[in-house]
Amino acid sequence: MKYMIGVDIGTTSTKAVLYDEKGQFIMKHNIGYPLHTPNVEVSEENPDELFDAVLMTIKYVMREANIDKKDLKLISFSAQMHSLIAMNASNERLTENLTWADNRAIKYAEEIKEKHDGDAIYRRTGTPIHPMSPLSKIFWMKHEQQEIYNQTAIFADIKTYIFYQLFEEYVIDQSMASSTGMFNLEDLDWDKAALRLLGISASQLPKVVPTTHILKGMKRRYATLMGIDEDTPIVVGASDGVLSNLGVNAFKKGEVAVTIGTSGAIRTVIDQPRTDYKGRIFCYVLTENHYVIGGPVNNGGVVLRWLRDELLASEVETAKRLGVDPYDVLTKIANRVKPGADGLIFHPYLAGERAPLWNADARGSFFGLTLTHQKEHMIRAALEGVLYNLYTVYLALIEVMNETPSTIKATGGFAKSEVWRQMMADIFDTNLIVPESYESSCLGACVLGMKALGEIDDFSIIEEMVGTTNDHKPNQDNVKIYQKLISIFINLSRSLEDRYAEIATFQREHITKDKEQK
Repeated sequence: MKYMIGVDIGTTSTKAVLYDEKGQFIMKHNIGYPLHTPNVEVSEENPDELFDAVLMTIKYVMREANIDKKDLKLISFSAQMHSLIAMNASNERLTENLTWADNRAIKYAEEIKEKHDGDAIYRRTGTPIHPMSPLSKIFWMKHEQQEIYNQTAIFADIKTYIFYQLFEEYVIDQSMASSTGMFNLEDLDWDKAALRLLGISASQLPKVVPTTHILKGMKRRYATLMGIDEDTPIVVGASDGVLSNLGVNAFKKGEVAVTIGTSGAIRTVIDQPRTDYKGRIFCYVLTENHYVIGGPVNNGGVVLRWLRDELLASEVETAKRLGVDPYDVLTKIANRVKPGADGLIFHPYLAGERAPLWNADARGSFFGLTLTHQKEHMIRAALEGVLYNLYTVYLALIEVMNETPSTIKATGGFAKSEVWRQMMADIFDTNLIVPESYESSCLGACVLGMKALGEIDDFSIIEEMVGTTNDHKPNQDNVKIYQKLISIFINLSRSLEDRYAEIATFQREHITKDKEQK
């Protein structure tokens, strides 16, 4: 029997998952690491800790599964998007890994939008202009971190950094490159006008390779440490989002995948690059004839965590004593309330928002509160609010796809909750399936790896690897209620747009003052 390892370099942990050659899950190992967030703007991590996590997770699954290194046919990689690490001419890093959640470039993202024809850059690159993107981060660095900017020989992402450590070669796959905001989707190369804006040359960026590119001949000491052969094919792979679609068998025309973990995303695969004239969605590369369009949201499971910690402290304590999952308690409480939470609407923008607003200043709010509303209404409204927001991204997606999907495939932590799954089927008015897929990004990476080795011609094999666990149909009575509330939700976020900047400015000023006084 031959084996494959899919590695996912995530924002808070790295996973290595071992599959047999038929895509059956055997085992996985996960190593977490801290995210450095001293204030609301900064979100960084130490890339060396992530590199160590890659080495140790692979070492663990090889050792514990007792796999002979000759039987390992490939390792393929998935990674978080929009990361940035500045490297100097001696190949030493000048910065930590700036993650997608780093907001320090907020002012400069606005400047690109308003003064440098940000819309044209978006249409060429498929990445909305937002502080998350390396385009905005490098533009910020040019103005605010000039010393680092001047010393930078290579602007790398986290996957590029890890491959450099293993192979002393700077490469980036087309999928990761297409999420930088600097990659032209038509030419499949660095966008010359974006580079001119940043004042950098293509030689300061990694070499762009297809997602099926294979690296061999890693440094012996690392191969020995992981218990693998130094010539094991290492497939460069793609970004976590596009691979998740592949890993849940949602890569055919008209199939939509929704993932809600800490944050969330909704995505579908098309056969040529396409952007949205309103700039609401991204377009990233999977392969030369597969492009993934969709939108990421900041506010998924993070809203549940906030509810748990701030509104349900006593219920959570009771749940812990009884050995019950606090999140199960949360959804059970929400289920006591009718769909629509008796007219209470929650805007879930607790961490700014990416799609569809692309506004880091967006803030959360309850609307429609009356004396009759209780805590359970607030919980239900918060769960519904996360899905309303995703639904608005879904509407943009339908507009660009020019068709309405028949099925949605749902993954991520939220898929464990029956209440939340049914809520989604009702709000989206679409059949909802939860695929049985272990670590979809890692499985997607391995299937891409099989294509890289020439073992498969297309991705149809994934159907045999992915089963179905749950199936939900929309309840039409609930659909009618939600349709009325969604239009209020959308109109409200439009009318609040100007107020978001005002309240965010106030908060930033006062949080800074409070810190200084302490």
